[in-house]
Amino acid sequence: METIEQIRLAKQAKKSINTATSVEKNKALRAMADALVEATTEIQVANQLDMEAARGRISEVMLDRLLLTEERIQAMADGILQVAALPDPVGELLEEQTLENGLVIQKKRVAMGVIGIIYESRPNVTSDAAALALKSGSAVVLRSGKDAYQTAHAIVSALKTGLRETTIDPDVLQLVEDTSRESSLVMMKAKGDLDLLIPRGGAGLIQAVVEQAIVPVIETGTGIVHVYVDQAADVEKALDIIKNAKTSRPSVCNAMEVLLVHEAIAGEFLPMVKKVLVDEASVPVELRLDAQSQQIITGTPASETDFDTEFLDYVMAVKVVPSVEEAIAHIEDHSTHHSDGIVSEDPRAIELFSNQVDSAAVYVNASTRFTDGGEFGLGCEMGISTQKLHARGPMGLRELTSYKYLVTGNGQVR
Repeated sequence: METIEQIRLAKQAKKSINTATSVEKNKALRAMADALVEATTEIQVANQLDMEAARGRISEVMLDRLLLTEERIQAMADGILQVAALPDPVGELLEEQTLENGLVIQKKRVAMGVIGIIYESRPNVTSDAAALALKSGSAVVLRSGKDAYQTAHAIVSALKTGLRETTIDPDVLQLVEDTSRESSLVMMKAKGDLDLLIPRGGAGLIQAVVEQAIVPVIETGTGIVHVYVDQAADVEKALDIIKNAKTSRPSVCNAMEVLLVHEAIAGEFLPMVKKVLVDEASVPVELRLDAQSQQIITGTPASETDFDTEFLDYVMAVKVVPSVEEAIAHIEDHSTHHSDGIVSEDPRAIELFSNQVDSAAVYVNASTRFTDGGEFGLGCEMGISTQKLHARGPMGLRELTSYKYLVTGNGQVR
């Protein structure tokens, strides 16, 4: 089926979800979760086809993102159930006022309509996006990357099986059949059919959508994530945070990519970092070092682009800075405004960093890996917005809605 036909199918079916009650939506989500678990075998068979096709073409870290185990499929189903358990934002009364002339003006939260998602080889996005869109009252059109298409198709087939048991029209959920660049362009130009387009993936995909779309877009930015270790840092705390932020799952957008270290402790601290991340690590991290760091530890000399790269791998750029102010300036020049953190026990340094670093999430003495809808209590997320208009940070249900004004009178005229 042509991409535009699928978008219009979702548009035609949207009323069944736009106007569904909370009870109806939650019943649909629970049915989708059950159907997903029941289809575990079929999903894993499809996933193996994708894995075999991708092996040798993408990194081991990216293959891990693509892989679906039985446990990960169960986690996806659990994510859908978590969304079902969240309060329904649609219909929420945001503001109310009565004017002198007696008009009652209410500002109420409403469904967005039809949401399009363009994403790459992360199968869990398929179920997360479907659950969030439907709970927030919108139809959804999913465009998976080619590497994950067979898996995404099996997941969507299962979710639609669940929907068929409910009052919600299964056509509210569409997976674009065309994985060529052309289908992405169709979605970008589908003004009047798509109400919102959200890209999830690498810098190239996001930039292409932001630059070419005429549909409203929420930019889910790449994560060039910094951790600054101040001269007043608790060293053991800093090492734990760095190890977790860099190595717990390097392929995700909240993983650390750049380490900034105050020059007063660099001589003592950087050898500890190398010991933890390289010498004693089961998978050593390649350290790309600025000139000052190279005088302290061994590693790969950093290139000009290393401080502007989202590695998504066991690679980390390292820079020594003379002050917290210099760390803030470096982050301002190189950050994607996703997540950045400071490790320090100095209240002045913490306050300065917290106030001046302009990122969606700013961390004090904690791993950046917490920038996640589930961790923030939002259920699964649609992505991490790095822009400021409409939504910023992890996008949960509320961020996927709009609002309208309901004006009630008794014959008033102007």
